[in-house]
Amino acid sequence: MYGIGIPRLYRQDKPHAKGATMIKRYGNAPKAGKRYQTRPGAYAILPNAGQLLLTFQAAPHYEFQLPGGGIDPGESPIQALHREVFEETGWSITKPRRLGAFRRFVWMPEYGIHAEKICHIYTALPVRRHGPPREAGHEPVWMYPSDAIQELANDGDASFVANLSF
Repeated sequence: MYGIGIPRLYRQDKPHAKGATMIKRYGNAPKAGKRYQTRPGAYAILPNAGQLLLTFQAAPHYEFQLPGGGIDPGESPIQALHREVFEETGWSITKPRRLGAFRRFVWMPEYGIHAEKICHIYTALPVRRHGPPREAGHEPVWMYPSDAIQELANDGDASFVANLSF
């Protein structure tokens, strides 16, 4: 570990290993003196008929998000993507394709931790709604990409949507 709990590879102001690629940060810089737990996650851009399937999360903040979430121990990013999209929207997906990643430094009140979220972004196709979301406080919402860019709660999600052509 280096500095305030940020692995050396991710430090933007220090040299990194030859050939290593930096992950772009969106949002706030890490707060000095805080330890950040690395939290990898998988998130999906889900286009269908000119709109995107998003999730509206009512708590702990009212916000629109790309469906997705944390990768559990022993779970692959693709397994997590399928599970999280299903839990948050009630939809199954197919043909996931990784687009890239970004990171955010956030306070996660539901876990009581400061986290460096490593957000792996995919595009996939929603194929079937099986019912309502299984995760409380989430509601599936269809939105045009131009509106989603404005409404998504974090700039990293919005940037990935803005850089796709639909």
